Amino acid sequence: MLAFSLHANAQEAARPLEGVIDIHAHFMPDVVPRSIDAIEAARIAKQQGMRAIVLKNHYDSTSAQAFLVRKAVPGIEVFGGIALNLSVGGMNPAAVERMAQMSGGYGKIVWMGSFDTETQVRSEKTTRPFVAISKNGELLLETKAVIITIAKYHLALATGHNTPQEDLLLIREAKLQGIDRIVVTHAMMAPIHMSIPQMQQAASLGAYIEFVYNGTVGHFKEFELADYVKAIRAIGPSHCILASDLGQADNPIPTDGLIAYFAGLKRLGITQSELDQMSKTNPAHLLGLN
Repeated sequence: MLAFSLHANAQEAARPLEGVIDIHAHFMPDVVPRSIDAIEAARIAKQQGMRAIVLKNHYDSTSAQAFLVRKAVPGIEVFGGIALNLSVGGMNPAAVERMAQMSGGYGKIVWMGSFDTETQVRSEKTTRPFVAISKNGELLLETKAVIITIAKYHLALATGHNTPQEDLLLIREAKLQGIDRIVVTHAMMAPIHMSIPQMQQAASLGAYIEFVYNGTVGHFKEFELADYVKAIRAIGPSHCILASDLGQADNPIPTDGLIAYFAGLKRLGITQSELDQMSKTNPAHLLGLN
């Protein structure tokens, strides 16, 4: 038993990303500079022993891209999704439906907007058009229609760049429609800024809380890893997902970021078992892989 334990520990040290799933990373092709293209990212992730990656693009569906990357790099699961920004029609059930119907069925996540949300645009103090999801404390009918479509195709809902109050509305409506795979998109980061009590409430309603390495590195660093650890301890690892949210041209590539991320968390007392829960078990459930 001791020999097996030592062997397992050696494997973890040699390939710290063995079996890991990254649900949130960015790649070329894109409309902004990226550090790596989708095929090379999948190759490196496969070399590191990762189980799966999810390709995210703010302005286009990535389910077709996932189909092609799987053909180019067999041996790793590659998934896509759609972010409901203006380029896909905002709260557009038809866009969600076509993403889900794409060849292979590899579209798995619907992000409820990102850089075009009302919250994002207002936080930037600009007057450009935005995607609203609610009014006067109630979800819009088109938002509810999107959630119904997510439920119909058994997709995962990611809350996107909306307010904490809107996130809670989304979670409650999703649960009402029978959706049990929900994640609060990088809950602590701008423009969302969820408090720990709000994250605890979201978790109690059945959502995972996402913590991304991007929030702790680069020009737009917002937090120290210790801030994440404090929140994870308050919420519980069984309700948390770790992801990279990397691919920016001036940040580490996603795999390098995850290696540094996990090493830093372990130095702050997060155990290997807890890392496995947050980077393997919980993401697998979110994607319907368990």
